Amino acid sequence: MPRVACAFWLSVSGQGEIRTVPVPEPRDDEVLVRTVCSGVSRGTETLVFRGGVPASQHTVMRAPFQEGDFPAPVKYGYLNVGVVEQGPSALLGRTVFCLYPHQTHYVVPASAVTPVPDSVPASRAVLAGTVETAVNALWDAAPLVGDRIAVVGAGMVGCSVAAVLARFPGVRVQLVDADPARAATAEALGVDFALPQDALGDCDLVVHASASERGLARSLELLAPEGTVIELSWYGDRQVSLPLGEAFHSRRLVVRSSQVGAVSPARRARRTFADRLALALDLLADPAFDALITGESAFEDLPRVMPRLASGDLPALCHRIRYTPADG
Repeated sequence: MPRVACAFWLSVSGQGEIRTVPVPEPRDDEVLVRTVCSGVSRGTETLVFRGGVPASQHTVMRAPFQEGDFPAPVKYGYLNVGVVEQGPSALLGRTVFCLYPHQTHYVVPASAVTPVPDSVPASRAVLAGTVETAVNALWDAAPLVGDRIAVVGAGMVGCSVAAVLARFPGVRVQLVDADPARAATAEALGVDFALPQDALGDCDLVVHASASERGLARSLELLAPEGTVIELSWYGDRQVSLPLGEAFHSRRLVVRSSQVGAVSPARRARRTFADRLALALDLLADPAFDALITGESAFEDLPRVMPRLASGDLPALCHRIRYTPADG
């Protein structure tokens, strides 16, 4: 009989469902993966869930293995860890990461999966896509030894950036967020924490990831003259005002975007997407990253969990979805 799997689909904006989907027999250059766990990135995925992707960005925002189109119905997601059950001998039985949506089994080209190092548990490897974003942002930012750096916004991406910077020699790193509860996460990551009004200024570099106007404005205030804000927030269909008056020009400040969809120009000639993702997985050998997993639910509960994540009723950085061998 044909193999089938179960997948999470956004049926209409704000409402999801589990659907049964066919799974083809893998060809010689493909792998069949059984999902062990996946992750919900609360920022982007909940924006998609509420239908907040502007029409002008429908093509740009497509996930690698997305099915359907924005706003809905659409199968969307990109943090998936599983075990190869069929495929080339070098991958058979290996735990792998793939930029695939929430689905119990799937077939993709063998080149689309990245083996998870033995030093990284599958439960932590779901963070690979977000840590990859942090790696790309820091390639864009190019911090120097001795830099004074603030990361504004202690969400999943901001915390990932701060965690990588915490291992960078000689820098002063402060994680800034309006939620005092994020202090415990910062401590687990090994970085200093401050509320926005208490943050240290005179920064050479600020990485902004709060997805708020107030956070972006505060980021500019924290800069030293000729400092740079690396903007990682994606605002979807919201209009954002940026304070470019007052001392913005006289202090020669810079706001520069960073986005994971392309390898940073600083490394593009020497690094591939695969190299970047492999580096992110290597970094996840550090158990401090476990602090970014703030909740877990069963796959079959996703239709009830996603609305709570999108509304903020269920606070989360990365919410992990677990799959049992019987799923699908």
